[in-house]
Formats: sequence, structure tokens, C-alpha cells
Amino acid sequence: MRRETVVLSVVALLLRAPALADQAAHRADVEQKSEGVMPFSMALTKHVFTPTANGGTQAVLVPDGDGKQIALVRSHLRKESAAFARGDYSDPAAIHGSAMPGLAALQRSRGKIAVNYADISGGAKIVFVTHDAQLVDALHRWFSAQVRDHGSHAAMKM
Repeated sequence: MRRETVVLSVVALLLRAPALADQAAHRADVEQKSEGVMPFSMALTKHVFTPTANGGTQAVLVPDGDGKQIALVRSHLRKESAAFARGDYSDPAAIHGSAMPGLAALQRSRGKIAVNYADISGGAKIVFVTHDAQLVDALHRWFSAQVRDHGSHAAMKM
């Protein structure tokens, strides 16, 4: 390996180190705040976000099938879906911060997004449907921000 390549690689790593430390601190903060908002265990669940052409789906799954966790997930997502239908995204704002991508548009979306709750095997899901392209974009940015913030506890399904 050429010396210049090694030097550039080291410099790039040093420049990324603060950003990686900030991201780790942010994820720890998000996980701590999640415990105050979500009654189920983040460690025992997986958030799965699926963007679609007209909105998307947010599912929370309990991979080990723990009945207590599934009941907690279902209760929470039922409550959240009713809040989201009213344009109330205060719980995600409390966890992720008010500057979360897509959040401001979603908070102004009352009546413009159909929000429906459903039990699914091993958890629950919320389905978001809108024909407003700006709100579809806001939902997708909001999904991406949650996946980024929750790290290994979340995934994007395409």
C-alpha cells in the first residue's frame, strides 16, 4: 500500500471518529428515552419499516414469541396509531427529538394520512396510506431516521 493511501485512510478515520462517537451517544440517548415511552423491551423486539409508493408500514416484532412482550407491543402500537391518525407524533418527538426528519410534516398531516393498526403474528403493525407525495416523502424520511436512531433494534425492509 502506498504511503499516501495509508495517510489518507488514517486521516479519514480520525475525521469520522467524532461523528461515530456522536452517533453512539445519540443512539444511547434514544434507547434511554424509548424506555420512558415504549412499554416493551427494545432489546427483545425489532422495529421493521417498509416504505411503499403511498406511505408504508411500521411493524414491531417479538422474535422469540414472548407473549408478555407481544401484548405490550400491541397495546402501544394501538395507542400510537390512534395518536398518529390525529397528527399527534409527540411520542416519537420525545424519543428522537423535534428536529427528526419528516416529523414536522407528519405533525401537520391530520386527516391527510390514513393510519390503521393491525395485529400480526409475533407483534403488531401500523399502516400509513396517503396520496400526498410530500407526506409519502416525509414518512420515508421519518422511517429512515428511526432505523438510523434505533440501530440494531430496527431495519428497513424494501
